[in-house]
Amino acid sequence: MIGIESRDDAGVYRINDELALIQTVDFFTPMVDEPFIFGQIAATNAINDIYAMGGEPLLAMNVVCYPQCGDMDMLRQILAGGLSKIEEAGALLVGGHTVDDNEPKYGLSVCGRVHPARVIANNTAGAGDVLFLSKPLGNGIICTAIKAEMASQSAIDEAIKWMSMLNQNACRVMQRVGVSAATDITGFGLIGHLFELAVASDVEVELDCAGLRFMQGVMEYANLGLIPAGAYTNREYLVGKVEYCDEIDPALREVLYSPETAGGVLVAVDKSKADIFQEAMQEEGCFCCRIGSVLGAGFKPIKIKSR
Repeated sequence: MIGIESRDDAGVYRINDELALIQTVDFFTPMVDEPFIFGQIAATNAINDIYAMGGEPLLAMNVVCYPQCGDMDMLRQILAGGLSKIEEAGALLVGGHTVDDNEPKYGLSVCGRVHPARVIANNTAGAGDVLFLSKPLGNGIICTAIKAEMASQSAIDEAIKWMSMLNQNACRVMQRVGVSAATDITGFGLIGHLFELAVASDVEVELDCAGLRFMQGVMEYANLGLIPAGAYTNREYLVGKVEYCDEIDPALREVLYSPETAGGVLVAVDKSKADIFQEAMQEEGCFCCRIGSVLGAGFKPIKIKSR
């Protein structure tokens, strides 16, 4: 059903009229010092691909790169953190693979299921849709501040809370209300993933930055130049694909392009259901902010309103 054509969050294979399988894999290097928390974040990042497609995680396999002479207790803590999120998602850990590597890396290959008629893809947004985001932005900036030993403990704690939060409840709302399209915000940043949704759906979108919300300390750290390298890569890739409707604060611009880890779900909702979706998110205890709209059919550079 869904392969690599639309650069969606995961692949979807239709088994029959009642069942489709969702497959994804994701792993990366540590962004926090605590091995258990790193395991939780890495697992969350992978599992959330299943939720972004509207699915239910079923099976997970560990993907591990770790030095053979490294601290095995630290590895056990990483795996324990990952397992805690697999269990929270209601999935089963069924194995994995480990290779000797000087730099630790961890993540999951995850298989999920969804009814073929209830797949949520990134290529089905339509004119008039309202855009929502289910987590505040900025954990990439905060992780850079952590590496520089400049992040406050309260900013670290908030970033960890969001990075280790499964998008399970947001998925439940998406399925209950019925949404046009969705994708989760990870390494390509908000603008990068918004671009993928717009191109895949062949629509013109507008981002209203006034609706965005940010994690504690994000704008302060961005103003100090604590920007992950991926933000510059993302911005360079998107040259010519973005149109600024007014002058934008340089720090805000960097946050928009900055990679996120286990970010929120970017959701396109028919305008007739927008209020219903927002209310349902609140009832489910999910963060939700309205950040823009789909202006019409036919892709054009993403419009960014900073105020």
